[in-house]
Amino acid sequence: MGILRAAATYFALVFGTGFILGSLRVPLLVPRLGERLAELLEMPWMALAMVLAARLVVQRQLPGRGPLPRAAAGALALAFMVTAELAVGLVLQQLPLQDILIDRDPVSSLVYLALLALYALLPLLLGRGSTTTAVP
Repeated sequence: MGILRAAATYFALVFGTGFILGSLRVPLLVPRLGERLAELLEMPWMALAMVLAARLVVQRQLPGRGPLPRAAAGALALAFMVTAELAVGLVLQQLPLQDILIDRDPVSSLVYLALLALYALLPLLLGRGSTTTAVP
């Protein structure tokens, strides 16, 4: 149950940050800078949110746990993120699946995929050598 809670917390923090930043990026930056540059400017902020959220989850919800639970939390959070991204595209933005998966900017898409891989790995990477205890 701790892994599920950690994954859900990690997902909620990062997805919530992305939702807020996307709500600002689309109306404010995309018309002025274009889709690619606007997305690329958002990505360092998302990477920072991922690191902070992963650190929080590892320290507070998975303290002293081995690599397998941390890796499982990252993988489960990734599954939540991909599901949510598809749901937002299909339901809220009413985009066809092809637009969500294939018809994307090649540069920002590659960076996005790299960030997804990092997102899945961060709980494992940030937990190495961690011996902290849970904070109430």
